[in-house]
Amino acid sequence: GSIVYLGMMVGAFFWGGLADKVGRRQSLLICMSVNGFFAFLSSFVQGYGFFLFCRLFSGFGIGGAVPTVFSYFSEVLAQEKRGEHLSWLCMFWMIGGIYASAMAWAIIPHYGWSFSMGSAYQFHSWRVFVIVCALPCVSSVVALTFMPESPRFLLEVGKHDEAWMILKQIHDTNMRARGQPEKVFTVNRIKTPKQIDELIEIESDTETWYRRCFVRIRTELYGIWLTFMRCFNYPVKDNTIKLTAVWFTLSFGYYGLSVWFPDVIKHLQSDEYTSRVKHFHNEEVSHFVFNFTLENQIHSNGEYINDRFIMMKFKSVTFEDSLFKNCVFEDITSLNTYFRNCTFVNTTFYNTDLEQYKFVNSELINCTFFHIRTGCQISFDDDYSAYWIYFVNFLGTLAVLPGNIVSALLMDRIGRLTMLGGSMVLSGISCFFLWSGTSGSMMIGMLCLYNGLTISAWNSLDVITVELYPTDRR
Repeated sequence: GSIVYLGMMVGAFFWGGLADKVGRRQSLLICMSVNGFFAFLSSFVQGYGFFLFCRLFSGFGIGGAVPTVFSYFSEVLAQEKRGEHLSWLCMFWMIGGIYASAMAWAIIPHYGWSFSMGSAYQFHSWRVFVIVCALPCVSSVVALTFMPESPRFLLEVGKHDEAWMILKQIHDTNMRARGQPEKVFTVNRIKTPKQIDELIEIESDTETWYRRCFVRIRTELYGIWLTFMRCFNYPVKDNTIKLTAVWFTLSFGYYGLSVWFPDVIKHLQSDEYTSRVKHFHNEEVSHFVFNFTLENQIHSNGEYINDRFIMMKFKSVTFEDSLFKNCVFEDITSLNTYFRNCTFVNTTFYNTDLEQYKFVNSELINCTFFHIRTGCQISFDDDYSAYWIYFVNFLGTLAVLPGNIVSALLMDRIGRLTMLGGSMVLSGISCFFLWSGTSGSMMIGMLCLYNGLTISAWNSLDVITVELYPTDRR
């Protein structure tokens, strides 16, 4: 999870600077394409290291999309409606989160969707989920090809004719909507563009293509760095420092809780499981057929001679220091099941998912394995913890809907700073209620309360940030 944020940090720096040089639309097209490509690629790679590499570059693309899209949208909005419309835009963060959690809920538990090509290539249902999550990005790239560039940016770089055509199109569309199609678009004055730093000329005696590419890339990166450093010059230096502090604290609280919260649910479920687990000691069972589900049990120092375990489910079962002799395990499905310090003698395993890692410090003597199934084979209904993970994510994302509506309706009425400060104070106070959480449902309620209160701060901060910077470094 953290490696995506690392990619976003670098991507925001790079694509944000590029958007001030080549344009908002062009930068969005490239960074969304990077995100979509590596998101798709991460679905198919097999190695964990390569998977992390793909997620890093996917985050690199995401990092450019998040800040650039607000600059792009805000530069075609009238000031008196900017706060409201940017808040509606922020609602699609919630819609995207609901889409992701709902797709996880609907796709990942279908373990039967997996297939393998030998032992080298495995494709499980979670990989389908990764592809589905990349589809909105691809559709955005397609839609962006039909969108115009920001007219504000075009005016900034001196492309008056292109900016005039886009503004005329916006004007004519608005006038038709107001029932005044005959109203003509006119321009009273045009801002004189400042002198733009052009790329340095690459000398004609540069011999090789890669030398020219190196000079071009170095020049572009240097221009991005200069644009970034100008955010720390007068008169925007104070704004940059203050906004940096607010962005850091708000992100630390929101994403910190998001990363930590699933672990809290896991610990609460573990405590609940521990309170109702059954212990069995020194069992001696022989010539018995087990054909029923075992759940939440610990078996210690047992002896199982000539027993058959057939068409069973093991859910949260642990065998410790036990002996299995002349036994048969057939058609076994397991979840959180382990054999610790056990000894297996002349035992057969047929069509089970008991992989090697489930035998912890165990000894297997003259044992045979046939048709071992890899990966998790338990069904969604059986995996109670998975249900809660998806359900909690879904509720936490849905909880921001009231805050989105409130911020959209009140942003332009009570002001950005008032909403930002009030939302951060209230969401900070709500964190203290987490100390009183003693059950999973209570903790989920506290998370929903925090998410609902903090979303207004996010929306306000997005609006404030784009309004406090001039176009050339927004």
